Amino acid sequence: MARVKHEGQWYGLDEGESVLDGLLRQGVEVPNSCRAGACQSCLMRAERGEVPAKAQGGLKDTLKARGYFLACACHPENELEVAGAGADLRVPARIAALERLSDSVLRVRLRPERPFEYRAGQYVSLLRTDGLARSYSLASQPHEDSLELHVRRVASGRMSGWLFDEARPGDVLEVQGPAGDCFYVPGRPEQPLLLAGTGTGLAPLQGIVRDALAQGHTGPIWLFHGAVEASGLYLVEALRELQSRYNCLQYRPCVLRGQERVGVSVGALEALIKEACPRLAGWRAYLCGNPDLVLSLRKKLFLAGLSLKDIHADAFLPSTPPPQVGAGVMARASDSSR
Repeated sequence: MARVKHEGQWYGLDEGESVLDGLLRQGVEVPNSCRAGACQSCLMRAERGEVPAKAQGGLKDTLKARGYFLACACHPENELEVAGAGADLRVPARIAALERLSDSVLRVRLRPERPFEYRAGQYVSLLRTDGLARSYSLASQPHEDSLELHVRRVASGRMSGWLFDEARPGDVLEVQGPAGDCFYVPGRPEQPLLLAGTGTGLAPLQGIVRDALAQGHTGPIWLFHGAVEASGLYLVEALRELQSRYNCLQYRPCVLRGQERVGVSVGALEALIKEACPRLAGWRAYLCGNPDLVLSLRKKLFLAGLSLKDIHADAFLPSTPPPQVGAGVMARASDSSR
């Protein structure tokens, strides 16, 4: 039977059980969110023993070389001694401002206490002092003095509920990351860009658009933001103002249901994109938000002629709660990973 040593104590793992599930089952607190290998909030470091290659999938080479792995994807065959993510991966940050962008979306500005390098559109794990972790995308630009996150309120969501109802400017958290490959890369300024997302998928898209414009992108930029109803849209006026300053930018807010009105399209996001941009071969695309929509759009864009290397997708997976200690059953998911 595989065993894991953490903080001087050995823990047995059931057959097929991951390091994360085994530790959580036995009462060890490990930061985690999506538990699907995407958010990277469960990063741990191997101090002794062999880490399966799958447990390091998607990590930077620098992290792999230092023994870091994803606890949710690690199924060791033998003994493994592990430690939590070190201070080298986490930066203390204070909440600088909290602003309601809509009834369900909160803009959170964080001021890191030391330099924090990232690319606009990447995501970070936000860790509360009690170890609760969730991942959120960055809408800010690297030269700005604060990190901007868009947090959607989720029913019974622990992190979103705390940020909406209890958190105050000055509160201290930790930021881990960044991670993700959904960001603007200069070099082809004339290439048309398609950016499409739902809900708070707007956060990374907004960051990418601003970054592309700041770096002198000259080709057409189409930004589609979708919601079920008009109440799900936000930052509409700010993005319209940005569009007015750049001839290459076309911003399209869309709703699935509701009455047609000036400036807001009604219909399925995929159909509206096809109608506005019928010939997409040779474009570059960024897709963020609802995982079903992201995966469907990615496939359709590939079939429409986009190269896979030009399709950058960031699906927002829901967080998954740990197994109840001793119960052997899963509780219902209660918070969104972004």
